[in-house]
Amino acid sequence: MSNLAHSPTNKSFRGALPLGEALVLYVDRVMLSNFRSYETLELDVGANSVVLTGANGAGKTNLLEALSFLSPGRGLRRTKLSEVNKIGSLNTWAVSGRLMTPSGLRQLGSGLVPRHELNTETSPDRRLCRVDGENLSSPAGFGEILQVAWLTPQMDRLFIDGLSGRRRFLDRLVAAYHPSHSREVNAYERVMRERARLLYEGNADPVWLTSLEGRMAEHGVAVAAARLDAIDKLTRAILESQSAFPSAVLSLGGELEEHLLNRPALEVESSFCERLHRARAYDAKFGRTSIGPHKTDLLVRHTAKDMPAELCSTGEQKALLIGITLASTRLNANQFGAPPLLLLDEIAAHLDEERRGSLFEELGDIGSQVWLTGTDKSLFDMMGKRARFFHFEDGIIQED
Repeated sequence: MSNLAHSPTNKSFRGALPLGEALVLYVDRVMLSNFRSYETLELDVGANSVVLTGANGAGKTNLLEALSFLSPGRGLRRTKLSEVNKIGSLNTWAVSGRLMTPSGLRQLGSGLVPRHELNTETSPDRRLCRVDGENLSSPAGFGEILQVAWLTPQMDRLFIDGLSGRRRFLDRLVAAYHPSHSREVNAYERVMRERARLLYEGNADPVWLTSLEGRMAEHGVAVAAARLDAIDKLTRAILESQSAFPSAVLSLGGELEEHLLNRPALEVESSFCERLHRARAYDAKFGRTSIGPHKTDLLVRHTAKDMPAELCSTGEQKALLIGITLASTRLNANQFGAPPLLLLDEIAAHLDEERRGSLFEELGDIGSQVWLTGTDKSLFDMMGKRARFFHFEDGIIQED
């Protein structure tokens, strides 16, 4: 393990000057404390993309994960909040980012709420989120200021692993165009868990169950409608884009989404509520909710080959994923008013020189601030002065 994991040094890089074309939204400073391998870190990068190189285990992905906590959700690794804490530290982790946005300078912060500040010892981990020093009611509020997208090596199996990963990927895409989507998903899941608990315990008040099912139907239809709208927009963006990466046809495998294509939303909501009522005995017996948008799948086909993504080669699957992400980023830039922050972990490792060049060129055209990691700096030479390069070695981060 790199000495960085034990380094107490607060390393700071200052005096960053913009390189390449001006970005309209970027993180120009990131500060960490007690986060994974970092005791403290302060990194100033200015209006540039960033390339982080070094050996495996040096802390590159940890830095990307920290940035991902400036968005809704559980970060790019989706681990328990307490597991992000630096091992052996008595203090809780925190991440802060200073952003330049089209509306001016903003300060975003996120961190683990200490256990002693929660109501009981059995309370789940919770994170505190702040914008300009003011607490947010939920992390979903970050999405109104900064959009964040990422690709990691674990996502290379997105099309062949379980549908939960594809659904999370889908919902991150949707949230880029519908800022309230994360709140609706979270609200639906909270009510679903409450209904499941009451059914499991038995003897629940039927009136209260009916109320919960009504709320599930309301949130569930909102989730499904947002997904349909986003997929429609993204499909058109893919068709219109000029990209070196393969085009994909996207669709949704979900009952609510299918019903909304042919029926009014209020009718679908009422029908869903009735079906939940009829499914109570079944759901109580098996301990899970058998119907709803939590079972929706993202279906992807390789356009040119007319083949499901899961049947394509590993390289084709990765290229499809990159193409979808690039198209979504372009669409997001048009709708949100600024392109999202992109976190690309080991993205160049398995791309040939031509594909790498195409990727870097498209990223430059989109205008996102991109944070990339890799073990070999030469893979990023084509980025030239569009990025600042930092190298991790022996617990020290130095600018190349």
